[in-house]
Amino acid sequence: MIRYLSIRLTGLAACLLLATTASAQPKAPAWEVQPPETFGLDSTALAQAYAHAAELTPLNSLLIARNGALVAEQYFGGMTARRQINIKSASKSVLSALIGIAFYEGHLDSLDQPITDFFPEYFDASTDPRKRAITIRHLLTMTPGLETTSFGNYGAWVGSRNWVRYALDQPMIMNPGGDAMIYSTGTTHLLSAILTKATGMSTLAYARDRLFKPMSIALPAWDRDPQGNYLGGNNMALTPRELLKFGQLYLDDGRYEDQQLIPAAWIHASTRRFVTKTFRGFEYGYLWWIEDFGGYETWFAWGYGGQYVFVVPALGLVVVCTSALKGHPRGVDHNARIYDLLENYVLPAVLPEAVGR
Repeated sequence: MIRYLSIRLTGLAACLLLATTASAQPKAPAWEVQPPETFGLDSTALAQAYAHAAELTPLNSLLIARNGALVAEQYFGGMTARRQINIKSASKSVLSALIGIAFYEGHLDSLDQPITDFFPEYFDASTDPRKRAITIRHLLTMTPGLETTSFGNYGAWVGSRNWVRYALDQPMIMNPGGDAMIYSTGTTHLLSAILTKATGMSTLAYARDRLFKPMSIALPAWDRDPQGNYLGGNNMALTPRELLKFGQLYLDDGRYEDQQLIPAAWIHASTRRFVTKTFRGFEYGYLWWIEDFGGYETWFAWGYGGQYVFVVPALGLVVVCTSALKGHPRGVDHNARIYDLLENYVLPAVLPEAVGR
């Protein structure tokens, strides 16, 4: 089985593409077939990674790029290269990029601007003063101190008549700021509403114009709240290759071909470790997760069910995994299996002599 997959990795099979050159960065990925060793990857180790990935139902795609070139791609369980998939909360990292663009375009005065500036109608003399202290930065780091609208509270939140009001009406369970996260999609929905107010454009229109159209990505519409605000931080749909482009954009300091789509300063700021108390011991930046896998700092976007974009700057790697939302084996931690795939199969495929170049 390993030998067969190794042959496929070096051949012209439709399920696997290799790229031409890894020398110049940043640049748009080129999807031409080349042996993995051209990009400093071991084809036998990659074959083992894909053989293992094929066993991880409901994983349905695994794509690997190195130095701006797609070096491995395979789909499982009926998934295809052209099929868009709900990336769930990986959408939050896309929202982070949009907030960064808006900030550097001057639509936002400061990341420390209080959210009362945008929602004065929801604050009055009786409002908890801690709520008045919540800033855009607190929303970006999931540290506003508000009770979560996610998990068991999600249904009531999206079933409410006003998602912004519902999120802001949640009780304060800690002070804003600090190093502890309260994960909540209501928090990121506030950012989407702020983005719309600040730019005068819907989150969808702004995302298409500033980010996706320049990369030739057709971003479809997704859910909106009763007031018309696009859901912040959930339910965007992209193909795995489009996710790979997004990850590559972060590896390339926000530059795509000859365009600086995201300010490089925002890339650096949003992938800093601001919050240390989160899930699984991971750390958090501006809507990006941060962890050391295999000894290498990794930034990642993470969506429910197993939707991932991993960026490993020191290795020049971008890795994308997507998964079906149904068919998860009972009692199996699918996320843990994906982390194991990355750390113990994909990262070791980088040849030792290629590290650092």
